Amino acid sequence: MDKDKDQQLREQLVNMMQTGQAFRPRQELLAGITLQEASEKVKDLPYTLWQLLEHMRFAQHDILNFCRNPDYKEPTWPDDYWPKNAQPPSEGELQQTLQALTNDLHAMVSLVQDTNNDLFTPIPHGDGQTLLREAMLMAEHSAYHLGEIIVLRRLLGNIK
Repeated sequence: MDKDKDQQLREQLVNMMQTGQAFRPRQELLAGITLQEASEKVKDLPYTLWQLLEHMRFAQHDILNFCRNPDYKEPTWPDDYWPKNAQPPSEGELQQTLQALTNDLHAMVSLVQDTNNDLFTPIPHGDGQTLLREAMLMAEHSAYHLGEIIVLRRLLGNIK
């Protein structure tokens, strides 16, 4: 791939992960989440906002870990990926989760922006997965759950 096309692809991946093209930026969508809001249940939904946030954090970190760690061990699905507690243990835990979402996103963006990382080379300890695939997976997974978060926050009356 020529340098210009490679750079365009990297920029598009970063845009997909950071802001998306069809929705508001994740930082805006996650802004102002309180401990009370994160703990509230909505009738007939199997999860709280906290459980969605923690699931996103865990899955995002798992994707990043897979990309960087040659000794990667796959967690157990679904038990490791979904928190059992419906509420965050504390405001501090909630803020740590929100910060971890940002930190791990920035780490993946850095991997994609680093031209020393070939987007198409299979990850050595994987089954054919590439950095391109993992970046797209992270963007897709985040977009899916951000959509759920928007709906949940609207049902709770906390955003328009």
